Amino acid sequence: MEVDERSSGEHGASAGEEGDAGSGSLPRAELDLSQFLPYRLNRLADRISDELERMYAERYDINVAQWRVLAWLSHCDELTAKKICGYTNMDKARVSRAVQALEDRGLIHREPSVHDQRVHDLHLTPAGEELLASLVPDAQAWEAELVATLSVGEYRDLFNAMGKLERQLERIGRR
Repeated sequence: MEVDERSSGEHGASAGEEGDAGSGSLPRAELDLSQFLPYRLNRLADRISDELERMYAERYDINVAQWRVLAWLSHCDELTAKKICGYTNMDKARVSRAVQALEDRGLIHREPSVHDQRVHDLHLTPAGEELLASLVPDAQAWEAELVATLSVGEYRDLFNAMGKLERQLERIGRR
């Protein structure tokens, strides 16, 4: 049961007594965040990310940013930090810190790009590939446990709906 805070008596006035009725003031705009899609998606993403970060930290001593760098490098043969920023929506500083930490641990290495000497290509090292050989199955098992509550159709529909929303964001973002 939802409670309307304005009429709860918490502030000593009911909803009708909130202002001078004759002043012509507009009613206060309200937003129920529990029914607001951007909030719900962000909250869910944060909770998922927090749980994954806990697992990555406990088992592999890496954070989510480092995991995202490793995951993209496992998916693409050559990447730059700038491309990773674009793929992950992480800012340049966060990606830079993650790349440096992974390089310090010997999980990735950088080399000047053959196309542009100002840019460095990032590559997994054998140690990085070995880490991913255990980490990826753990991440996939965790995801499987999370989505076990969904039917195959619901899982497919979820991805289809997310794809539609991503395409719509592209359209409305161009206005």
